[in-house]
Amino acid sequence: MGETPGSLARSQSGLSDQVYDMATSDAHAQVFSVLRGGGWERLSAGEFATEVTALAKGLVAAGVGEGDRVLVVMPSGYDWVRLAYAVWSVRGVLVPLPEVASGERVAHAVRQTRPAAAVVAGERLQRVVVGLQRETPDLGRVWRFEEGLPDVVRLGAYMDASAVRFRRDEVAPEDPAVVLYPLSTVSRSMRGVVLSHGGLLAAAADVVDLMWPRLSELGAGKASAVLDLPLSQLPGLASLVACVVGRVRVGVVGPGRLRGELPRFKPTVLVCTPALFEGVHGAERATAHSTDWDSVGTFNAAMDAAVQFDQSKKKGAKGAWARLSRSMYDWSFSKVRDALGGRVHLAVCWGGGLSERLDSYFSGVGVPVMQVYGLAETAGVFCANAVGARVPGTVGRVLPGRQVWVSREGELYLRGGAVFLGYWADPEGTQAAFREGWLATGVVGEVDDEGFVRVRGRSRAQACRSAVAGRFVPRVVESERAAPAKEVGVRERSAPEGEDGRAGSVEPDRVEPEVGVVGSGTGPMRVVDDEGARDAELVAEFEARLRAHPLISQVLVIVEGRPFASALVTLVRDQLEYWRLVNGRPLSMAPEEIAGDRDLLREVQGLVYEANRSVPRHLAVRSFHVLAEEFTVQSGLVHPSGELRRDAVLRAFSEEIDGLYRGRRD
Repeated sequence: MGETPGSLARSQSGLSDQVYDMATSDAHAQVFSVLRGGGWERLSAGEFATEVTALAKGLVAAGVGEGDRVLVVMPSGYDWVRLAYAVWSVRGVLVPLPEVASGERVAHAVRQTRPAAAVVAGERLQRVVVGLQRETPDLGRVWRFEEGLPDVVRLGAYMDASAVRFRRDEVAPEDPAVVLYPLSTVSRSMRGVVLSHGGLLAAAADVVDLMWPRLSELGAGKASAVLDLPLSQLPGLASLVACVVGRVRVGVVGPGRLRGELPRFKPTVLVCTPALFEGVHGAERATAHSTDWDSVGTFNAAMDAAVQFDQSKKKGAKGAWARLSRSMYDWSFSKVRDALGGRVHLAVCWGGGLSERLDSYFSGVGVPVMQVYGLAETAGVFCANAVGARVPGTVGRVLPGRQVWVSREGELYLRGGAVFLGYWADPEGTQAAFREGWLATGVVGEVDDEGFVRVRGRSRAQACRSAVAGRFVPRVVESERAAPAKEVGVRERSAPEGEDGRAGSVEPDRVEPEVGVVGSGTGPMRVVDDEGARDAELVAEFEARLRAHPLISQVLVIVEGRPFASALVTLVRDQLEYWRLVNGRPLSMAPEEIAGDRDLLREVQGLVYEANRSVPRHLAVRSFHVLAEEFTVQSGLVHPSGELRRDAVLRAFSEEIDGLYRGRRD
């Protein structure tokens, strides 16, 4: 088969070697796509290396030295990517946090890692970090994020590129590359997972080798992917490194934008979570149900044909009848393929949460699905299905050089391969993560006779802090508690209020009653004038900030005809179960009871406090109601496109909305 991209990556010392080796071997190869002017613009390896070097020189000029940490709190996108590779080029250590992180979370990371420089998005977080410079004298430069990072580039404009080359040549595989803070339930107890250059490269190389038989069919320069996974968390970071290692041209969009960009980007490699497949399948099913019963029958028959075709291939049968049956419904399958961009040759699904039937359905439709799974402590993926070795509904076998052991309680233990260097400044926690050389994952699973792993859930809350998102492996909820009133200009009531215990209040000192906007969750907004149009944008941004948190599913802000803004909030069902686990609530606790728990309401209240800082006071949400069930297409509250049916939601929950204003002053 010859030398693969994976084998080349294993021979490299650092992550930045990928950048400069590509620029040297083929400077014109297209390695990234960037959203500019409403369209995707392709960048060559030579252009990318030049832009990385410009940022790296700025970091050197700012005094970032070997092993120095650089805090990055900014949106996932091309600027994030080139800044990360610039940090690695100068032998620095990246400390990434999501742009929606609370001030408390950011302050904790600064105090713990004591970075030498920081790039942060927004005035609020810039104030937090700048305010810590006296407490942490190591922190020199604090840049506020602007597109293109001009201030960083300008600082090193006078410097020769050889300064970066000398640093890069000294990078060793065992050098720390990232201090990753997986989402945790309490900011003060966050633990930074230290990952090395060699660990990230090895994990990515192993995955690329498994997928290479399929990737190599695309031909040079034809592999492309678009990511919406947050780069500050393991799935996004590991996917980025794997794409670069596998020579997959990659574009990055904000969370939740993947499905909208697929028809325009037309990727040949789909990198996603189970939610995307579930959403596409749900939309197709809803379309059939909204037409007539014949359409429903046809949809079900087509799904059965796709599943049977995939299973016949798995069993090694010739499947002549299965192929014939599948061809009868190819007109239906083509709509599914088009919804994913029309050119997907391989799909990589993170988290192990895709059901066996949906796994087989999409593979039978013509989108081969490879489920993968991993932990931050394993530097990325440790289990993956492979081309020619795939079992639907599983996360595949452990990668080469690794072993998995299942305890009597069903917990998975791992040994071998790429593992983390430890928890930052926490030797006791690092030692406690292992049992006689085996990494305790806290993940409940099973391994069949052929070595395929199925993930079932969690056994311990402690290890959940650093797990990859997925249906069976719930995303970890970050508690973004409200800052003191003297800092944010609001005063908090003694406890969330509401007749059913699921309402909360966030009361600003002063709220203007004049309103010209109607919030609509993910749907369109009605405005009355130019000022109202601006308010509509602000409300949409407010809703997006809340939805970016793993605990929040949908948000609908209510403003028109009301004395102040309020909101309906739905929660991700899987996150309710995980929240119950880590907060010690009984197994018998119903989802409706969890949604009404005072501690959970305080977590949501903290998120609302943070989001209120991004809008003027007359748009600040003062009351909210939390719902345990998400709005769905089947309930008639969501369009097949995913947009909320605003009027239907308002009618369905009119009593809950009225309760948010009952007894409150204007």
